[in-house]
Amino acid sequence: MSKPGIEFRKVTKRYGGPASPLVVKGIDLMVPKGTLTTILGPSGCGKTTTLRMIAGLDAPTGGRVLIDGQDVTTLGPAERNVSMVFQSYALFPHMSVLDNVSYGLVVGGVGRDEAARRARAAMESVGLTGYDDRSPGELSGGQQQRVAVARSLVLEPSVLLFDEPLSNLDARLRRSMREEIRGLQQRLGLTVAYVTHDQSEALAVSDQIVVMDAGLVAQAGTPAELYEHPASAFVAGFMGEAMLFAGQAGADGRVRVGPLQVQARRPVPAGPVQVAVRPEAWQIVAPGPGALDALLLKRAYLGGFVELNFATELGEIFVVSGDVQRRFEAGEALALALAGDRVSVVGV
Repeated sequence: MSKPGIEFRKVTKRYGGPASPLVVKGIDLMVPKGTLTTILGPSGCGKTTTLRMIAGLDAPTGGRVLIDGQDVTTLGPAERNVSMVFQSYALFPHMSVLDNVSYGLVVGGVGRDEAARRARAAMESVGLTGYDDRSPGELSGGQQQRVAVARSLVLEPSVLLFDEPLSNLDARLRRSMREEIRGLQQRLGLTVAYVTHDQSEALAVSDQIVVMDAGLVAQAGTPAELYEHPASAFVAGFMGEAMLFAGQAGADGRVRVGPLQVQARRPVPAGPVQVAVRPEAWQIVAPGPGALDALLLKRAYLGGFVELNFATELGEIFVVSGDVQRRFEAGEALALALAGDRVSVVGV
């Protein structure tokens, strides 16, 4: 069992007096030491407030926060050995890259020569060797991001926090930077809490994902667990695309959705259920018994896959298929079947 790097025990947070609503509603949370946990959720769910409570920038209203086993609930940011990379990077525009990275050390009383040595080592770890004298204004967005990370790393924190770190970058740079952050975390064995609203980003970088909804933890687990076994309709819909259908579960664990049947992947009581289906769960087959008749409405070619919309007795269904060689034509009469490993019962 991994040692806890960060723990929340029944933590609550409200802004204002006792009559103010809770923003975080008594959550338990554990980030294992040396791993990366992403806190994911829609705007207003409490994820940034949670991150700020780890950093010590906001004090919990109730409950306890522990870092490396130490209760830090009442400690300020400077007493926690935690560094945070902000969405805006918060670089000093009038300082060189080297001075930006070494700033925290110098303020903390480290001599300038030693601070510069440690700053250059941190810069080397993020690919900024030779950038000592550049100013932030001369750097690209990705390079500014690296400066912000190096400035945090140089303090050798127990915990490194990221608040929407890639939201200011274009799509291609976001992909390369998330790979760099993940590689750095694994190489240095850092304990990282990472806030984003981007599901693909969370899936790509995380050991653990915590999905929050309205101040509560909706589900926590590995990326595969949350994508393939969502515990609720909210999690299913937030962790990628999913369509919800009314189904009927039998005593044998098989679930009927219209003319289709799939085996439930966890025990469910017999009776009405709600089923979440991923777009890639659908199989395109010839019409016949046990299949769902489907009329192709439109097709979109996206290089490595095609997106298809079908009219069915269950309503319009969105399908993603890797069969890019097949010539699908609008108006074509086909049928759909289900791959059970992409179907989840998410409610009754």
